[in-house]
Amino acid sequence: MILKNADSRERDIEELERLVKIAPVDRKSKVEQELRFLRAGIKGENESAYLIDFDFKDAEKTVVIHDLRLEINGRVAQIDHLLIHRTLNCFVLETKHFHAGIQITEEGEFKQWNSFKKNFDGMASPLAQNERHIAVLKEVFEHIELPTRAGMKLSPTLHSYVLVAPKARIDRPKKFDTSHIIKSDVLLKTIQNQFENKGVLDVFTSLARIVSLDTIIDIGQKLIALHKPATFDYAAKFGLKGAEISQVAPPAPLVAAPPAPIYSPVVHESKDALVCRKCNSPKMEIMYGKFGYYFKCGECDGNTPIKIACGTIGHNERIRKQGKKFFRECADCGSSSLFFVNP
Repeated sequence: MILKNADSRERDIEELERLVKIAPVDRKSKVEQELRFLRAGIKGENESAYLIDFDFKDAEKTVVIHDLRLEINGRVAQIDHLLIHRTLNCFVLETKHFHAGIQITEEGEFKQWNSFKKNFDGMASPLAQNERHIAVLKEVFEHIELPTRAGMKLSPTLHSYVLVAPKARIDRPKKFDTSHIIKSDVLLKTIQNQFENKGVLDVFTSLARIVSLDTIIDIGQKLIALHKPATFDYAAKFGLKGAEISQVAPPAPLVAAPPAPIYSPVVHESKDALVCRKCNSPKMEIMYGKFGYYFKCGECDGNTPIKIACGTIGHNERIRKQGKKFFRECADCGSSSLFFVNP
């Protein structure tokens, strides 16, 4: 199930395209390089997101969050993709776009092929980068409400993987462990193998930690609520502030992407309609199923679909669950109101 899609980067692309047109010769190539890197990064993340969505959009045990940026105590994590399983195993995925491949040394150093120089250039370790993201995510988990067992708070187990394009070349060393650097098209198989290869003790531990789909949806929504989209001042970065760009209209403000359409539940437009469609009983509670939230009748056990709209064409409302309370929210309007309380 997809809870959040990646934020749009069109604003950044448009800004860099404008700067390319007005940049002086000594800075134009750097702006063009920034634009190429941005487009390549977006391309890599989109390719990985497509494959992840293909495998997990209908999953009933896993929720997916794309493009999650968290800040806590001065530290920042830009997580490309996050998968949360009902066993509270979380897979933190870092996407890298290597159009010509990578080389990893026995010491764990990463190098990427430079097509212009015809050799490998050093680069920061994506494994180390992802471990820093995990450290931030662990701290965030300490500050949000998590499920409990026998009065003890259940802490998620975090797993790190670096995803590269299916056609990218990976030159792996013989000794240094590169098992957490995988092609994006084998992610599902890799996760399945990880569960299958667990020892007996690990299996029992995972079974004892299984929570409901509603619970991991709630955890995912708490994380999404903390998402802070990044903003970039490219004009300042390349020294193009002031008169040089005064004639260029400022870009539109960055807006975080709304929750994925697959998780846009529907709600009743009128309180008069909050009765079972089969027996007209008002004794109902909200449940979650394959197609989202719906009403379950306590009298006849029938199901009643939920439908709403905020009144503005093109806007999509959703339901946010908080304990027994359900709120109807529209990200486009910025509205939130209590909709229903389960008995």
